[in-house]
Amino acid sequence: MDKTSVERLLVVTSLLICTTNQVITARLTVSSNFSQLFEFDSVSLSCEEDDSSAGWTLRRNTTKRQRTQCGDGWGEPAGSSCNISYIIPLDSGVYWCESREGSTSNSINITVTGGAVILQSPVLPVMEGHDVSLHCQTKRPPSKLPADFYKDGSLIRTEPTGHMTIHHVTKSDEGLYKCHISSHGESPSSWIYVTEKPTTTSSPTSTTFTSSPPPSSTSLQLVITLVLQLVVFCPYLISTLLMVSLYRHRHRGNDLPVSMVMTSPDQSERGLDNDYDNFTTEHHF
Repeated sequence: MDKTSVERLLVVTSLLICTTNQVITARLTVSSNFSQLFEFDSVSLSCEEDDSSAGWTLRRNTTKRQRTQCGDGWGEPAGSSCNISYIIPLDSGVYWCESREGSTSNSINITVTGGAVILQSPVLPVMEGHDVSLHCQTKRPPSKLPADFYKDGSLIRTEPTGHMTIHHVTKSDEGLYKCHISSHGESPSSWIYVTEKPTTTSSPTSTTFTSSPPPSSTSLQLVITLVLQLVVFCPYLISTLLMVSLYRHRHRGNDLPVSMVMTSPDQSERGLDNDYDNFTTEHHF
């Protein structure tokens, strides 16, 4: 493989590495923090993005239309957010953020009801070990009424103020929840997601050796800053390598140096010249 081929291979490899390392993410949040809303409530959904240049757009799937974006018959775009002033049951569906490159954020299920009761439950997944608060809410006062809470169709218990807390949730608490208030009605059902708690590995203890302390937050920030600088530097590195490769390929044939070495005659050649000088031609008549 010649030098030009090696240079081109390095350029392609650098391009692949830089493209792979550029991971762009976003997180969808809801102003109400609840998965159920009353009809004609207002709500704002936002794409909390790591890179504003990615051009994140809010999209949704409903029973009527699929993959429609904010402003296409629903909602008012406001940068990376979408405001819905008067939400209706037809707005019930799955919402998510999507970039121009096709990257997607987490998805959120929103349920809109025209009834008199909703279950206020977390719209985002809950991590194992955390507490979850559920509230059975009526559209009109009074709000703190006795309520029955159900999971997967089975009664859990009745709370006198319509408020129930699940302490230190586990994966077994994941399921479909709803509530009921006498003389007011029943709420729609909402799924509560529980995510696994990240596992932490403790360093082994030893009587002879001690483990080094964990890196400080300052060191972590320096590492993150260095990685970001490398990602930003990749396009400049690629363009520089391309220019150097093209320049060397174009001028390789024109810039070859030509050297001429003049050698002095050796002793044998000098002797041959003397022989020619001493040669005498004799003529006999």
